[in-house]
Amino acid sequence: MVGRKEKIIASLSLIILLCLSPIGLRAQSLERGKKEIAARELEYNKKINFGLKAGFRSTNYIVTNFQVEDSKITDTQKNYKLGYYAAMFARFNFKLNFLQTEIAYNIDRAEVLFDKDATSDNSVQSMADVSSNIHTLSIPLMYGHYFVRNGPYTLSAFIGPKLEYMLKTDISYNNFDQQNIQEKLHPLNIAVVAGISVSISRIFFDFRYEQETMNISHSITYSKQDATNSTGNIIFHRRGSALSFSFGFIF
Repeated sequence: MVGRKEKIIASLSLIILLCLSPIGLRAQSLERGKKEIAARELEYNKKINFGLKAGFRSTNYIVTNFQVEDSKITDTQKNYKLGYYAAMFARFNFKLNFLQTEIAYNIDRAEVLFDKDATSDNSVQSMADVSSNIHTLSIPLMYGHYFVRNGPYTLSAFIGPKLEYMLKTDISYNNFDQQNIQEKLHPLNIAVVAGISVSISRIFFDFRYEQETMNISHSITYSKQDATNSTGNIIFHRRGSALSFSFGFIF
């Protein structure tokens, strides 16, 4: 009789164990899932991110004062030219907001054309242009906000000032009456930057607009002894604006 009771108890215990096993497995699976989610959140929601990026820039000029031989030039044609840039950055995250600073090397190219004599029969021959190839080192400081920050996916917008330092300039004045024209630029400038950024895992895309706040031209000189029919000065005050697109990695 005792043996029969033990068998019954053993059978009931086995049945209870089999019934409770899926619950235990589900609990363990749920716990592992919670740990994996927490690990992913910790991985993608770091307090500080670092990154590298490179991309293209399309630069143009806002001309505020353009005079040739003391005659004001108002009708100009501005041509966008493709430039390049590369940067490294650090991003400091505060929940849905962040501060980002960068150090970037930029190559900006642009061209401005005008007709020296709009009434001339040979308009092609009367066209003159200013071509610029400017290398700068820039350091922006931007405030940003995450509209989406869900694991590996983010969408953010940012805005802030940028300090620019001129490293190298190559500016040519073509088909002017003056000869050996040399332009000196201000070594420092300040710009305003605004843009949006999208990231998928460690890959991100960055689109931004930049506008310089100050005239970049310091002075323009030329060889007066070589000038033909020219006694006036050249003034070319302008501020650069650029659209840029970059691709990079964030860590």
